[in-house]
Amino acid sequence: MAKIGKRIRASREGIERTKLYGLDEAIEMLKGKATAKFDETIEVAMNLGVDPRHADQMVRGVVNLPNGTGRTVRVAVFARGDKADEAKAAGADIVGAEDLVAEIQAGNINFDRAIATPDMMGLVGRLGKVLGPRGLMPNPRVGTVTPDVTAAVKASKGGAVEFRVEKAGIVHAGVGKVSFDAKAIAENVRAFADAVNKAKPSGAKGNYVKRVAISSTMGPGVKIDPSTIAAGASA
Repeated sequence: MAKIGKRIRASREGIERTKLYGLDEAIEMLKGKATAKFDETIEVAMNLGVDPRHADQMVRGVVNLPNGTGRTVRVAVFARGDKADEAKAAGADIVGAEDLVAEIQAGNINFDRAIATPDMMGLVGRLGKVLGPRGLMPNPRVGTVTPDVTAAVKASKGGAVEFRVEKAGIVHAGVGKVSFDAKAIAENVRAFADAVNKAKPSGAKGNYVKRVAISSTMGPGVKIDPSTIAAGASA
């Protein structure tokens, strides 16, 4: 059996593995146990009662976190002409068309989120096998294929987070930093959970949200009472 280090043992002290904690209490526990020399990310994971192998049970969407993510997001925009100028003015880090496609095909992917105007999708479609597995392919369902590039860029820079359920039925995302105050983290977690609930697919049967947990980058996971992450809840 692998030996557990002192730091890990210390981080787990006081946390009962089977207990469901209120969201506010869990956040305070994580903040108190964050000992890394960098600003750790707070992540939330939700285990859903869906089987994403079936099209009518896929869960996917985007949420604008009210307090941002705390990380710098590099945005690439596929656009031409006036739309390219709009993207640059809105703060996009990379803007291009055929030249940007060529860069990506050469293996240069220096961005965290990609946006495209609808007329560019014939060109961007060539990149499906490259961007798709990385979760970077523009998609109208999450607002990254749009004629309003200004709004899309600002949303991406301001805290828009995409989510997509994995094969095991888990959806997760970073929802802030340990340095955020507890109220800001709680608001972000609840906004994320609300978006996941609203994205409940028609094929989902029975208990939709089965388990919820939050953790920090280097810290332990803390199980959450799902009732305390509902919008307006406090626990």
